Amino acid sequence: MKARSHDPLRLDLENFIADEASLQGSWPLTQFERLLDGWPAEAPAADGDVQWSASGELRKPKSLEPERWLHLEAHTQVWRDCQRCLQPVAVPLSLQRSLRFVRDEAEAARLDSESEDDVLALERAFNLRALVEDELLLDMPLVPRHEQCPQPLAVPAEPEEEEEPARENPFAALARLRRRPQGSGNGSDGSDA
Repeated sequence: MKARSHDPLRLDLENFIADEASLQGSWPLTQFERLLDGWPAEAPAADGDVQWSASGELRKPKSLEPERWLHLEAHTQVWRDCQRCLQPVAVPLSLQRSLRFVRDEAEAARLDSESEDDVLALERAFNLRALVEDELLLDMPLVPRHEQCPQPLAVPAEPEEEEEPARENPFAALARLRRRPQGSGNGSDGSDA
């Protein structure tokens, strides 16, 4: 029997897994629009590749409903802004995942909630590149940063606080008023008219 050819952009997953086939290759990073989102302007151009491989595995093949698995590996490097120094930082991405495929969405949702395995529904024309991009995005660190920033952070100088003039205690002012002799400061000479 002649081996089937498998197109990674329109992959018939059921046949790919049943054949226990494998594929590998590389795609230009420029074909991954969502990975390029957030690429710093000061970083090198996105001229790298995403290296990937995929293989199918049929577990319990003699059972009534065998388990269909896709094993996926991929790696690349993207650039992001370091969240400490705001300079470009290279972020290596590398993944190794095993995904289980089932007949429909309802079964996928049920099994996904019951187990720790990643469970997806089978599709006739599965886009493997889109899956690789999804998985690489999940591998992206939430806060990209250098291990050691190339330039120390410029900490803005704190403005010098102006000294406030010493405020007089209000009770001291009252005490002075009480000590004044009667009649002083009211404009009269102190005699009765």
